[in-house]
Amino acid sequence: MTTQRIHLIRHGQTDWNRAKRVQGHAESQLTELGREQAAAVGERFARNPVEQVWVSSSQRTRQTAEIIFGKQGQPMEYCDQLKEIYLGPWEGKYQTEIRESHAEQFEHFWNRPHLFQLEDGAETFEQVQQRAMKRFHELCETGAREIAIVSHGVWIKTVLCALEPRPLSLLWEPPLMHNCAHSIVEVEGDMLRIVQYADEQRLADQGGKRMPEHG
Repeated sequence: MTTQRIHLIRHGQTDWNRAKRVQGHAESQLTELGREQAAAVGERFARNPVEQVWVSSSQRTRQTAEIIFGKQGQPMEYCDQLKEIYLGPWEGKYQTEIRESHAEQFEHFWNRPHLFQLEDGAETFEQVQQRAMKRFHELCETGAREIAIVSHGVWIKTVLCALEPRPLSLLWEPPLMHNCAHSIVEVEGDMLRIVQYADEQRLADQGGKRMPEHG
């Protein structure tokens, strides 16, 4: 049976990351450090190319993917389902502002993510996980042996939570999903193993874990 390897890559540092502004679906640009982070990841894939590259349609992920995979001439597919959690009225604001104006939900976001809920159409972590896992399953079904997904911190964290599994209440537990963190999931049939989590190598569980359902 063919083993697939799914590479989950967070975008590089952005100007809003550096300024501690909330991004979500709002657009931001890679910093020079972010470009250097992406170039370092690109060196790994220069030696081990992938078959498919799927990228969040946000500008910061597109920039990251272009630096990592552009020199290979690898075609890229852009996908709205890979975008970060939508945070509505928080987007573009500084974290210090939000801590003052939405103290309870700010606390929930970072310490009780399973309780986080905003008005004005913002997503919950559960909603992000549902759309993320739906897309993850769809990409596994393409049959490609090596797939790269360039996405965002919350998107990737919710996928790994589902695959471990761990509850969303523990979403922010280590490992830290730093900028350009690279995680790897191996899939064989309906069994999977997280073999690398945000650049940290993991021993494969004997037999792996069964792929969670989505819907």
